[in-house]
Amino acid sequence: MRRRVVVTGCGVVTPLGCEVAEFWDKLCAGKSGIGPIERFDCSEYKVTFGGEVRHFKPEDHMPLDIREQRRMDRFVLFGMVASHKAITQSGIDLTQGDPYRHGVLIGSGIGGLNEIEDQHDALYNKGPSRVSPFMIPKLMVNAASGNVSVNWGLKGPNSAVATACASATNAIGDAFRLIQYGEADVMITGGSEAAMTPMGLSGFARMNALSKRNDEPERASRPFDTDRNGFVLSEGAGVVVLAELEHAKARGATILGELVGYGMSADGTHMTAPDPEGRGASYAMKKALDDAGLKPDVIEYINAHGTSTPLGDKAETAAIKTVFGDHAKKLAVSSTKSQLGHMLGASGGVEFVICALALQEQVAPPTINLENPDPACDLDYIPNEARQMKMTHVLSNSFGFGGHNACLVIKTFEE
Repeated sequence: MRRRVVVTGCGVVTPLGCEVAEFWDKLCAGKSGIGPIERFDCSEYKVTFGGEVRHFKPEDHMPLDIREQRRMDRFVLFGMVASHKAITQSGIDLTQGDPYRHGVLIGSGIGGLNEIEDQHDALYNKGPSRVSPFMIPKLMVNAASGNVSVNWGLKGPNSAVATACASATNAIGDAFRLIQYGEADVMITGGSEAAMTPMGLSGFARMNALSKRNDEPERASRPFDTDRNGFVLSEGAGVVVLAELEHAKARGATILGELVGYGMSADGTHMTAPDPEGRGASYAMKKALDDAGLKPDVIEYINAHGTSTPLGDKAETAAIKTVFGDHAKKLAVSSTKSQLGHMLGASGGVEFVICALALQEQVAPPTINLENPDPACDLDYIPNEARQMKMTHVLSNSFGFGGHNACLVIKTFEE
């Protein structure tokens, strides 16, 4: 018999803030976190804006001295802070109980790109003797999971997922399975990404994947809109504390929602373009519903992958119609990437936090910048203003380069 898994804490690092309450208020108010890039000079680039986490100082959010910080890439620091906030909110004392029952699973699509670039420069400008001895442990995709495990003394399952933009959703789903089947009682899980670097920005721009709306950055991410022309690169982290239900109840935890379904698939058609009919995406959604034992018509809200790309938004719309049939027209669907940009491997973690908050507050956040809906994208995308609505079951979608598709179903908790 599979054990029940609940969410007991959330933490975020985003362009809209690093405190969950502040982040949620700005999201529901339709604020944009997109603006000109400040971390490096990109005046020569095709794209000069993105979703930066500005003025980020880890020590403002958790005990972490400067020496420790120097041994961690920016994406690891994001993951550490988001984990600290999730653990704090959950109220769990991780020094109590069996540490082999406490695990970590944090995904990242790219990992330590900042460190790769820094050490490349050191190698070619100063020679091999100047490459940092901390380079490898800083850039590894599993560095966020590893450092969280070390910092909190967690000795249970410890892994990392790298499935591009589906990384965090796969990580949460895999952590869910570990608890369901008795391998762990508590998992710190989600995703972290910090690819807002010269190489990251130029690479995505050269693919023509990014919007080039440099004169109007706040209006650049416009999922499902006729005038969308690419996604907006962003950075951040989203982490949750998952726990087995009886373990959570025994310590008097506040339960934010119950994770009940996980589905995944591959498009198997192209490395960067989605299946045009959304067949892989629809299969992952259906598998998540089947895993939860739910019929499609119980879902009230979908947090869409919705990246603001011409092909992606159309394919996701088609996939939703395939899975939900007539009910698709009754669904509320929104893309919070319209406000946050695309955090790549971290996006699913932040969006899962959003789904938990939507259930708690009974508010669905909006899709901003939706001014001229694409006729091929004809669902209810909650345009421009948040909506108070009754919700008991929510679906979160993440689809990544490589054809990776991952979906999660979260519901309001009932005894």
